Amino acid sequence: MSRSDRQSPGPSTRAVHGGEREGRPRVSDALTTPIVQTATFWFRDTQELIDYQEGRYGSFEYGRYGNPTTRALEEKLAQLEGGEECLVSASGMNSITTLLLALVPQDGHIVTTHDCYRRTRQFAATVLPKMGVRTTVIDPSDLPGLESALADGASLFFSESPTNPYLRVVDIPAVAERCRASAARVVIDSTFATPINQRALELGADIVLHSGTKYVAGHNDVLCGVLVGSGELIAPIRALHGILGGIVDPHAAYLCLRGCKTLALRVERANANAERVARFLEDHPRVERVHYPGLPSHPDHAVAAGQMSGFGGVVSFEIRGDLQRTSKFVDALRLPYIAPSLGGTESLVEQPTVISYWDQSPEERARIGIRDNLVRFSCGVEDPDDIVADLAQALERS
Repeated sequence: MSRSDRQSPGPSTRAVHGGEREGRPRVSDALTTPIVQTATFWFRDTQELIDYQEGRYGSFEYGRYGNPTTRALEEKLAQLEGGEECLVSASGMNSITTLLLALVPQDGHIVTTHDCYRRTRQFAATVLPKMGVRTTVIDPSDLPGLESALADGASLFFSESPTNPYLRVVDIPAVAERCRASAARVVIDSTFATPINQRALELGADIVLHSGTKYVAGHNDVLCGVLVGSGELIAPIRALHGILGGIVDPHAAYLCLRGCKTLALRVERANANAERVARFLEDHPRVERVHYPGLPSHPDHAVAAGQMSGFGGVVSFEIRGDLQRTSKFVDALRLPYIAPSLGGTESLVEQPTVISYWDQSPEERARIGIRDNLVRFSCGVEDPDDIVADLAQALERS
């Protein structure tokens, strides 16, 4: 069946047009969604305000509760992920923390995975216990461990897929099946995958999360967090979000809208660049190990091939050597910037030990699986020959 015969448009079409044809304000018939730069909205009379309060007037009241530019972005992202509702916020971490505070009850129990963004891990380890919340941490592929935690009362499973930094891939349908049997929610942080490479809701997740800072915005110039799911699940998170106030400003929402329009093009190029890089590194004698789900050597390659249409733009790998030799390799690179984050048009490189875990001892880093010779490389949209040539010369010099 051809694309034109399908009822639903393709991801590139949704990325360009979703959320921007219907419902947004027409200001001077502008083609692009305007930046509605206001903190508050006015009503013509008291009856209009009452109509708004009772849901009969589709406007906005105050910037903390919504904005037309932000709403257009939410509708676009909901369409991209195939969800009913979307909530965008000030950052990916704001989305994560607001979600957990809204959905996990006091004295609750959640399950997460070992390989996980450090700040998510910190929140689960230091803040949630103040609410009496327990966290069980399992390997991303440990289904028996998940079943045990669910039997012990866990009500929510949270994991990245692919994970950070080792790019483990969770078997989302298998996890969803087990959680559904226990009435537990499944939340997947799909930042590394993007809505182009993976549709977590269709695979069984209840909520999909993105750091919109990364691929969604795509140009390393904005902070944004994204949650997509059913209206029923997003509603309590939105209510708490209105209290906590972690809003994305209208200009940032506009930048994300603009970034979304090239999302499919950028992800396609990043996928191709990363696969080329991963295969080059796997064959290089100065590289000990490559972590990329597109490689058959990756422990979750079969799972990734079954549920992802592309393997992403991030490659993690281990240099043959110690911390100093790995730092020498990073410093010898000429093309990527040494910087945190990922998903932008520029290639970025980081040594997780130095950029994220320098305040921890070697023993503490080893306990959570962060090796001194680990490098994380986020492929941009540069020419692949240039990226590979730069990696080659840096490996030879280190």
